[in-house]
Amino acid sequence: MAKILVVTSGKGGVGKTTTSAAIGTGLALRGHKTVIVDFDVGLRNLDLIMGCERRVVYDFVNVVNGEATLSQALIKDKRLENLYVLAASQTRDKDALTQEGVGKVLNELKENFEYVICDSPAGIEKGASLAMYFADEAIVVTNPEVSSVRDSDRMLGLLASKSLRSVNGSDPIKEHLLLTRYNPERVSKGEMLGVDDVTDILAIKLLGVIPESQAVLKASNQGVPVILDDQSDAGQAYSDAVDRLLGKEVSHRFLEEKKKGFFERLFGGN
Repeated sequence: MAKILVVTSGKGGVGKTTTSAAIGTGLALRGHKTVIVDFDVGLRNLDLIMGCERRVVYDFVNVVNGEATLSQALIKDKRLENLYVLAASQTRDKDALTQEGVGKVLNELKENFEYVICDSPAGIEKGASLAMYFADEAIVVTNPEVSSVRDSDRMLGLLASKSLRSVNGSDPIKEHLLLTRYNPERVSKGEMLGVDDVTDILAIKLLGVIPESQAVLKASNQGVPVILDDQSDAGQAYSDAVDRLLGKEVSHRFLEEKKKGFFERLFGGN
């Protein structure tokens, strides 16, 4: 049975699109037919991170408005046979999406895909509300800072009360927590919240902790999902998160400070 999974947050710039690209790619790598849908109308970035920006002809809004079919708008990933992208419009405003139109497109996608990943814009405006409305599961992305965690707590309230599942009185959306840009050294100095602090506040199951890493920026600039960089800490952490999403028991890594070697301590290397 197909699942609709929304990647959401209250605060912007926490890594939702990076996460959507990584999780979608990770699911496809494991043999699941997956589509990633960009809900950020007017400010699309998913196509850049997926490296398909020059191949966008029709977009999500074109399909909602009946100006193009899904088959015309879906972009097949060049690296993976079973991965597709549905780009957002760069030229329309956020009111171009309607609940009825989005629901129709998502239902059609569910007929052809195992996973529909909805890359939500930040906050509580229309695009974000529509991205979460039809969700079966949600990945709430947050940074280890107080304002980001507080905004994520607000999103959890909306997921519980403003979704189709809550309207129908069916099982609630299954919620997962993804903590990004985590730096154990800064945690030990009291400069950011620790994993336990965040999980205590939000009280949802921890899906993954993504370490602060230059690999994320490098991958984004190259149009490659960071999960494909299996030599980087961030790529490995996202891979672990996908395995947990699929029900595997995987220990969390990258939570402790790396111990410096003798010469690093002697010469102050990082």
